[in-house]
Amino acid sequence: MDSQKKYNRVFSFEFYPPKDEAGIAQLRKTRDRLAELKPRFFSVTYGAGGTTRDRTLQTVLEIQDEARIEAAPHISCIGSTRAEIRDVLQTYREHGIRHTVALRGDLPSGMQGVGELRYANELVEFIRKETGDHFWIEVAAYPEFHPQAPSAQANLEHFKRKVEAGANGAITQYFYNIEAYLRFVDDCEAMGLDLPIVPGIMPITNYSQLARFSDACGADIPRWIRKRLEAFGDDRRAIREFGVDVTTRLCADLLERGAPGLHIYTMNLYKATVAIWQNLGLAKPSKPVAKKMQKTGS
Repeated sequence: MDSQKKYNRVFSFEFYPPKDEAGIAQLRKTRDRLAELKPRFFSVTYGAGGTTRDRTLQTVLEIQDEARIEAAPHISCIGSTRAEIRDVLQTYREHGIRHTVALRGDLPSGMQGVGELRYANELVEFIRKETGDHFWIEVAAYPEFHPQAPSAQANLEHFKRKVEAGANGAITQYFYNIEAYLRFVDDCEAMGLDLPIVPGIMPITNYSQLARFSDACGADIPRWIRKRLEAFGDDRRAIREFGVDVTTRLCADLLERGAPGLHIYTMNLYKATVAIWQNLGLAKPSKPVAKKMQKTGS
């Protein structure tokens, strides 16, 4: 973990573009409440094959104009042409966006063809070729391994290719086993990779939803957590209280071990995130981070 301890801590929250007026109202409420915690940035997801392109842009611009928090839109390459991605990048540049999360993405159901770029490292390389150093580029990391990775080593090699293509930082898939994250960082250090790898955190508020997400993305829910959640049945209050406690302990341990911040997958809700922040004593502005370098003292 030595490589991570030299970076300033960065705290951030993730949203998804709302689909209707009720969702827009909920996101605005969540955005404004979490903006009070002074995160470094809000990221906004991008639907498979660019299906939420316009809604992602609208959400990003609202964040920057109304919340006054830096926004980092996701960009995925699956199902898109180079021309389409170039157009997205140009739109973000015109609106002053300088931070993005580059992902492979998933192919929407029924869509034919994967597009002109097949992997996230190709997308990172394309963004660098088209825009130089304009964007601070985050990429995804999988401490418990991508569900499609044929082996642990292949998972690491693919991450290395994304870093070498020009990534500035990484955000992990969520996990509840801290040893997976610590081992992943150690493995990256052994490969000579040196960039901030921020843990992704999923607050536990809905067990059936969490189980569905985890089955899809390969994130392990430890058996003891599953059994406790199953025992609560439909008692949402008990699930939330237990989930906040478990996630708070995980976050505290990560920060104590030297993690360079936390990235919370909010699901456009704020209560669990605020509770975790208060438990951790983090209700203070996070330290500004330079665009070129995040190392302490640089």
